[in-house]
Amino acid sequence: MSMIRPLSALSLVAASALVLAGCSSSDESADQAAGGSDEEQSAETVEFTFQNNTAGEDEEPKYEDVTVEVPKNPENVVIFDMASLDTWGSLGGEVAGAPLDSVPEYLEKYLADDPVNAGTLFEADLLEIEAAQPELIIVAGRSAALYEDLKDIAPTVNLSSEGSFEETLERNTTFLGEVLGAEDEAQAAIDDLETQIADVREKAADAGTGLSVMVSGDSISALKPSEGDYSGRNLRGGLVYDVFGVEPVTDNIEEATHGEPVSFEFLAEYDPDYLFVTDRNAATGEEGGEAAEVILDNEIVHETKAWQDDHIVYLDPVAWYIVFGGIETTQIMIDDMNEALA
Repeated sequence: MSMIRPLSALSLVAASALVLAGCSSSDESADQAAGGSDEEQSAETVEFTFQNNTAGEDEEPKYEDVTVEVPKNPENVVIFDMASLDTWGSLGGEVAGAPLDSVPEYLEKYLADDPVNAGTLFEADLLEIEAAQPELIIVAGRSAALYEDLKDIAPTVNLSSEGSFEETLERNTTFLGEVLGAEDEAQAAIDDLETQIADVREKAADAGTGLSVMVSGDSISALKPSEGDYSGRNLRGGLVYDVFGVEPVTDNIEEATHGEPVSFEFLAEYDPDYLFVTDRNAATGEEGGEAAEVILDNEIVHETKAWQDDHIVYLDPVAWYIVFGGIETTQIMIDDMNEALA
């Protein structure tokens, strides 16, 4: 059978193709002028790069850069990190799944009506998450190790701290605002929080010395400035000094405490003007642990300046120990410091 068509037939086909191409081009131009088709809009992504620890559990950390394409305006999002859940909700997003037992009461309003229980802060329920078919998964901090298990289910980003508290807050708020199409709201929140933090630092400059402690079980641990090491525990422990500018009662808290829990006599010896207390017992709901107020209510502590001047400050334990980040939580922390230094 001959495969050669008459020239006139080929010309007709070519002409028809040009007409159709012109129509298609016009349609595409109209879509672009209107902001793009629904399919094109839903296919928009935001690129995000983070450091992922590839070392084993007992190995020295080894980081590599990972870049992920994150869909814009996802409706089905699973978030393990409470600071990210806070910011996502504060910028207008809804959370479809999370480790529900770990979501603080003040952040529950950001959950969907029937949220998926994604597991715990340290362990993911992979079957539940996969069944939910999320468009985006967010981990950080305590849940960062879950990245390898989750990345094959959906685009997964690790928003663990990279730099100081303020740097991480700005980076993560900016990124989540971009994903949600809430760039202006994100920048406004950053500017407002930075202004308030600067105001607190001015007050702290005239407040004298301070010591930040954590009460866990029946023991007290002195917390130290991070001194540029912003990994996990150091970042959280240094918040009072690093973020809010409180002057440490001694130049080397770690050396003064020998890295051990401190005694009531230690508090009396160094006698800070302010004692900032994080009650881990209250934050975690640990059974059998007495409240920090009870533990610190004794004759030795009564002799300190902080007690006598009513400068023992009990920080919001969930905000400072569990979340310590996110837009609403940072506001709680600022309010704690403003009230203390008023």
